[in-house]
Amino acid sequence: MSARDEVLRRVRAARPSAPVDVPRDYRTVDGGADLVDLFVDRLIDYKATVRRCDPGGLAGAVGELLSDASAVVAPAGARAWLAAYPGRVLREPLTVTDLDAAGVAVLTGCAVAVARTGTLILDAGPDQGRRALSLVPDRHVCVVHSGQIVGGVPEALARLADPTRPLTLISGPSATSDIELNRVEGVHGPRRLDVVVVD
Repeated sequence: MSARDEVLRRVRAARPSAPVDVPRDYRTVDGGADLVDLFVDRLIDYKATVRRCDPGGLAGAVGELLSDASAVVAPAGARAWLAAYPGRVLREPLTVTDLDAAGVAVLTGCAVAVARTGTLILDAGPDQGRRALSLVPDRHVCVVHSGQIVGGVPEALARLADPTRPLTLISGPSATSDIELNRVEGVHGPRRLDVVVVD
């Protein structure tokens, strides 16, 4: 028997015959209004712009935020939020060149948001569209309903309808500190992130 075969035999012998169920006691964060405040605080720390409104003021808030955008692309589930936007609404499918054009912004929703990390999680749902929408345009406006905000990542993953779908996690505008630990913004992804929190 070769050394390789001997190692593999030992690995097979040491492996349990049935899967081992290891309980995981993740730390969780209590809900409530404090979660919304914590989420907003994290977003501001990441240099995102935050606007809060009630459900009746959503279209107005979105319209004001996007008033300087020459065009907006929005997935089908988010188009109703553009009722007060006076500009051009682009429809999919769009090329990467179209999405990267000057002045084009994107409006999406999110699947869930994490207060502790200030993270938006998109799973390509009807109000989020394909991943390129939130990654290519220079400006991303995301609508988050307060009921979508959870404390931590374990709660967020538990909320997802299908956690095996490709996810996009966004924590503030595009930035990196890879080069000599100097923060550089707008390297890969939107330079500007606006979040509308609907209370």
